[in-house]
Amino acid sequence: MIASANAVIDTVSVHDALPLASDENVVFVDVREAGERAQGTIPGSIHAPRGFLEFIADPQGPMHKPEFASGKRLVIFCASGGRSAMSTKTLVDMGIKNAANMAGGMAAWRQAGGPVATE
Repeated sequence: MIASANAVIDTVSVHDALPLASDENVVFVDVREAGERAQGTIPGSIHAPRGFLEFIADPQGPMHKPEFASGKRLVIFCASGGRSAMSTKTLVDMGIKNAANMAGGMAAWRQAGGPVATE
């Protein structure tokens, strides 16, 4: 399923994602569980756990976060890139075309020396 998702979504490498962290037109979206996020996340990212993603992304949903309707580029990440690939595919299927998966997830981000914040 991940390979099928990757075939139809945009993917950004961690090296291309690093400079996007300071771009005000980009929102990083962490789809990991709260316990994972508590161990460190990309500074300024929003939390949208995979299990609630559709409710958070849907403008009519009670959990909606306005960043999903902002028109900004959404860079979706998880621990290693699998859940974020599936999440990006879900967003595209929902009509949110400005979403991209960050390949390698937080593991690649940390390995590349990307900044990490704890909440």
